[in-house]
Amino acid sequence: MAGARAAAASSAGPSASSGNPPPQEPGLGELLEEFSRTQYRAKDCSGTGGSKVERIEKRCLELFGRDYCYSVIQNVNGDICGHYPQHIVFLEYESSEKEKDTFQSTVQVSKLQDLVNRSKTARCRGRFVCPVILFKGKHICRSATLAGWGELYGRTGYNYIFSGGADDAWADSEDITEEDCALRSSDTHLFDKVRGYDIKLLRYLSVKYICDLMVENKKVKFGMNVTSSEKVDKAQRYADFTLLSIPYPGCEFFKEYKDRDYMAEGLIFNWKQDYVDAPLSIPDFLTSSLNIDWSQYQSWDLVQQTQNYLKLLLSIINSDDDSGLLVHCISGWDRTPLFISLLRLSLWADGLIHTSLKPAEILYLTVAYDWFLFGHMLVDRLSKGEEIFFFCFNFLKHIISEEFSALKTQRRKSLPARDAGFTLEDICMLRRKDRGSTTSLGSDFSLVMESSPGAAGNFTYEAVELLPAGAQTQASWRKSHSSSPQSVLWNRPQLSEDRLPSHQGLGEAKSSSSSSSNHSDFFRMGSSPLEVPKPRLAALSERETRLQEVRSAFLAAYSSTVGLRAAAPSPSGAIGGLLEQFVRGVGLRSTSSNSTL
Repeated sequence: MAGARAAAASSAGPSASSGNPPPQEPGLGELLEEFSRTQYRAKDCSGTGGSKVERIEKRCLELFGRDYCYSVIQNVNGDICGHYPQHIVFLEYESSEKEKDTFQSTVQVSKLQDLVNRSKTARCRGRFVCPVILFKGKHICRSATLAGWGELYGRTGYNYIFSGGADDAWADSEDITEEDCALRSSDTHLFDKVRGYDIKLLRYLSVKYICDLMVENKKVKFGMNVTSSEKVDKAQRYADFTLLSIPYPGCEFFKEYKDRDYMAEGLIFNWKQDYVDAPLSIPDFLTSSLNIDWSQYQSWDLVQQTQNYLKLLLSIINSDDDSGLLVHCISGWDRTPLFISLLRLSLWADGLIHTSLKPAEILYLTVAYDWFLFGHMLVDRLSKGEEIFFFCFNFLKHIISEEFSALKTQRRKSLPARDAGFTLEDICMLRRKDRGSTTSLGSDFSLVMESSPGAAGNFTYEAVELLPAGAQTQASWRKSHSSSPQSVLWNRPQLSEDRLPSHQGLGEAKSSSSSSSNHSDFFRMGSSPLEVPKPRLAALSERETRLQEVRSAFLAAYSSTVGLRAAAPSPSGAIGGLLEQFVRGVGLRSTSSNSTL
């Protein structure tokens, strides 16, 4: 264990060895502490807690304003939606002169606000269609799913009673169009009214594609349908939109992710559960260029499923179509921010949006705006072990490759090449006694480290991904019981990643069982630790560097504020002690921290 820690410290460089975390955005710690203590509610933004939230919102507006001209949809005291930001940002165009001439907003904010007020009851919890990302003149939106009849009638009745009998959702306005009159005269049913305005809002934002992440057609509680969705609308009101049913596990599934020591590889959702009735459904014209076998989606683990869905969303928004995209789950505050945040970070890493923001700044923006201010219930999720929020940012290590880039192919090929191989300084960065034979876990250089005699169970520790000279070496560590080699179950191109958060300046770590039979399984799969390494042919891409910096900054801030929860302590306590000492050793946690790993 001492050898492993020494190698980690020497690989980390001065920043990690001195216990200093990567640079953090000012206020990120305060943001995470506030986030982990209470759920955001717009109506509670007063007093001491309110001043903190006001600072967070003000910082978000400042960061949006760096690159965009925007207007604000007012939601003071949660008048429109209680768990949307008080100041909802509507991005009109990029502030650079070039982009201003290329894309011009056709949306009038006053008209948009009116449509929002009229359509808000159409969706679950009043979480209406809200534009949150602007890319190539297209609006990427988020919302909840459609409200069911129980919520719809209950909410409209509540609004009617407490507005003194005047339902503002249907109040007359001076700009009622012929279409409005036709809608009211031809249909008197409440569904037609509210969903009619929801459709008008979608069209006003030029949204054509609707991606539904629900695993159900309708959410059922106590034997009653409490929500619906566009894909099962009996009147087919949404037939003019391109509907995609891409079922993705809800937040409850991420307790299993936490219980497996935050390892998503090999973790497969049980699609045979009674409530799961929404099949994957994607129009062929959207899948032809992706080279993905969608018929196998029920056999994908959490990593593959998230990667493939993200590729699909990126291909939609990066097409020549000028139409926007809506992403939603049930309530729109777990799975929805996961994919919205990944989209924002992926496009930013390509230099396509938020072009002036640094890694720490884009991290602050997406945590604050996409998660906190849109009502993710981190307190509740942490108490239940449903750590989808942590998964989102830890998952960035799985989308660093160019296959997730929205840049055109020609530009991807223009990355600067460099001589293959490694320099003497690369090898000397680790102490001699810690070096083992060269191995390959994927396509990078690896060194097998000595086993830790003090750990309970059968473990091997390996430092991997020794980068060429000039780049920071990265390493992290994870443990793996030989009795449960999860990686062997699926024919994957690389072994599972670390269960423990890595740190900038520390390498990705992977484990292998000491069992010879397991090694033979890996060899047959093409991922043998005994394969000859294939050095990188190109320098570390800017995309990879930027996403690694975001992930490292998040892990450092998260570990020092929220902390990870161990699934179950080892009987001997050896593993918990090793992990705790490692995290402290690389600066992810101070020795005085009370948070647990």
